[in-house]
Amino acid sequence: MALLGSTSGLTMVAACDGTKPLIRHDGKEPGPFPTPDRPVAPIVSPRWSTEEDRDRKNEAGEVMAKAGIAKGMTVADIGAGEGYYTIRLAARVGKDGRVLAEDIIPAVRDTLADRVARQRLDNVSVRLGGASDPKLPDDSFDRVLMVHMYHEIEQPYEFLWRLRPSLDRTGEVIVVDADRPTQFHGTPPALLKCEFAAVGYQLVQMTDMPSAGGYLAAFKAVGPRPDPATIHACRSPKG
Repeated sequence: MALLGSTSGLTMVAACDGTKPLIRHDGKEPGPFPTPDRPVAPIVSPRWSTEEDRDRKNEAGEVMAKAGIAKGMTVADIGAGEGYYTIRLAARVGKDGRVLAEDIIPAVRDTLADRVARQRLDNVSVRLGGASDPKLPDDSFDRVLMVHMYHEIEQPYEFLWRLRPSLDRTGEVIVVDADRPTQFHGTPPALLKCEFAAVGYQLVQMTDMPSAGGYLAAFKAVGPRPDPATIHACRSPKG
């Protein structure tokens, strides 16, 4: 597993936020992706509860245990916000592991970068992600964590399609969300499974996660990545 990936057949381009160059594939961009048949929740705050309250419930500990996150792993924290999971992931994976924390709001990214620097977390990198493209290096991650943010992704099919190559051979995407309509800051489990399946992911586990305010779902990529033209939008449950 190589966090930076191979540069064979790839082009290194400078990131607009001043971080290390991103790795982009040469070749044509894919065609259009389907429009999701569901509302998209607005991004209202990087914080949904205090860290002290979350720790009292052992939220991060339970999520990381269910996700199988262990020492030496490389983990991406997508929608990292103020870094509740980033900080705890850094301790979990240890000095031989790596954590890449992303947010799409520059000010939030900068606040998190300051926190990481103050706490001298040498195994953490902080980067600005894209709304429909996490811009992660290929074949790099054992786990990609998305906590209470999936319902805020405007183009889930494109996002998941572009995310797939970043997973290592045994990598998994871990989603933590609430079982409620997307406009109310949750994702119904059936809709989540359908959207992931549409882009070639297979459900590994789904379990209740009361300490995190909902459920945890784990997915792995199977088979070839589908042509965007063959992806069909899932019907959103009404309510």
